Amino acid sequence: MSQKPFIGYVDLRAFAHATEDAEKVLTAIRNLLPMDLTESIQFEKNSLAGHHGNSITIFTAQLLEKKILPAVLEKISQNINALDKNNLNNNIALHIEKTNLYLRFDKQAAFLGKIKLSQDDPIHFKIHFKNKTYEEILEILKKSGLLT
Repeated sequence: MSQKPFIGYVDLRAFAHATEDAEKVLTAIRNLLPMDLTESIQFEKNSLAGHHGNSITIFTAQLLEKKILPAVLEKISQNINALDKNNLNNNIALHIEKTNLYLRFDKQAAFLGKIKLSQDDPIHFKIHFKNKTYEEILEILKKSGLLT
C-alpha cells in the first residue's frame, strides 16, 4: 500500500484467572494476530486479586509497528465467522468510540485458532485509527471486509 498507515496502534488486554493456564491465554492472544507480530510482541504482566482473593493475571500489549498493523484488521476480517460479521455490521456503532474500534474475542475459540466475538471473559482489542472520522473508519472496515 502506498497510502499512509491508517492504524496508529492496537492495544491488547486479556485476563488469566487462577483456573486458567497463563501460557494458553497468551497463545490465544497470539492466535488472533498475524504471524509477523506474534514473535515480536512483548506482553506486560500484572497480578491482581479477585473479589474472593483469587489470583488474576492481566496481560497487556500495545502494537506500534505501523506497516504491519493493517494486517491485524485483515486477519480478523478474513477469519471471523459470517454470523459475527453480520452482528458486527448491524451493531458497529456500539464498537466505535471516537477514533477507536473496540472488539472482544472469545478466549477459548482463539486458543483453538478461531476468531469469534464474545462478551464473556474476552480478549480485548482496541484498534486506534489515526485522525479518522466515524465515516472514514466505516469505509476502512468495509474495504477490509470486516463490514459489508
